[in-house]
Amino acid sequence: MQKTSPPIALTIAGSDSGGGAGIQADLKTFHARHVHGLSVIAAITSQNTRGVTAVYAVPLAHIRSQLDAVFDDFPITAVKTGMLGNAAITRLVAREMRRRKPAWLVVDPVMIATSGARLLTEEAVDAMVNGLIPLADILTPNLPEAEALLGRSIRTAKDFDSAGEALLTLGASAVLLKGGHHTGREVVDRFYDERGMMEVRHPRLRVEGHGTGCTLASAIAAELAKGQSPRSAVRRAADYVHRALAHSYRPGGGAAHVLKH
Repeated sequence: MQKTSPPIALTIAGSDSGGGAGIQADLKTFHARHVHGLSVIAAITSQNTRGVTAVYAVPLAHIRSQLDAVFDDFPITAVKTGMLGNAAITRLVAREMRRRKPAWLVVDPVMIATSGARLLTEEAVDAMVNGLIPLADILTPNLPEAEALLGRSIRTAKDFDSAGEALLTLGASAVLLKGGHHTGREVVDRFYDERGMMEVRHPRLRVEGHGTGCTLASAIAAELAKGQSPRSAVRRAADYVHRALAHSYRPGGGAAHVLKH
């Protein structure tokens, strides 16, 4: 007997050879959140729990062929973008999303790895701001990414709200400004949309997480694919990441903890 297929979500991102972030984390998350996961690999990184040692951008023709393959065969409901690497890839993905028009698009503006390695060129940031972010249903920057997008520091609650409003002016329908890089006993994620601001709070866990941003954006995409509203998707995804981080482990020699998806 043929069983009904689960909802389908696509990740367009970079591969993490260490298995903790990127495409690998995205597909683990999709599986854990009960959606069928597809992938388009935009870049290949050489990395482990100690850091990133090399990045190779996949040729545009092959990225385009991957996109053709998945969109020609699968009823894709939600798309999540992660590490895109350079301006040409970012522009290609923006053009394809404009043409394909998925029901939901979650943009995680991956720029800098936890280790400090830069994962997005300056020219690519412009391509993201002008091409991809205006198409996003939800934009999910962490604090350093939000500061890079806006060109200013974010320190206080007033700064957060000002930044959230400014990020919305870039064109995304909603913004999840993540609070993991901030200080305090709680991690406060702030979600901004046309209805205003919603806070999602969790106790801060004293572990160095790896792949939390990838996992959160993928979990949001999965929940949207299953029919949740953006606010509900964000709450459910943040709860899931907190649980996965609480049960994280250190598989390698570095300090980074990998989430238990």
